[in-house]
Amino acid sequence: MHFLVPGLLAWLLFRPVWKGAWMIMLASMLVDADHLLSTPIFSAGRCSIGFHPLHTGWAMLVYGIMLLVPRPWVRMLAVGLLFHMLTDFIDCLWMFSKCAGCCQHSSVQWVCGFFR
Repeated sequence: MHFLVPGLLAWLLFRPVWKGAWMIMLASMLVDADHLLSTPIFSAGRCSIGFHPLHTGWAMLVYGIMLLVPRPWVRMLAVGLLFHMLTDFIDCLWMFSKCAGCCQHSSVQWVCGFFR
């Protein structure tokens, strides 16, 4: 999902330059470098949304504003970043469906009510 769907999005949204757009969207995966700031770097029961600095609501607001910038590469990057946040959020929902306690200790506790 992290590799092929950005290609589809690139083809749908930026058809004349879709291959370059796809590469830029794939480069947006570097946003996960903020995981290196965590201790431990990986924790199976941790939702990255709201926890890591580049996965916060404020960061996502900036990614949304980037859609308004009249430079195609900035918009391509914004689409990649927002899609990345969506897939990470889906990962969190999947994890919460398997681990109710994980939801209670996450930064996105507002979704916990859906898993009761």
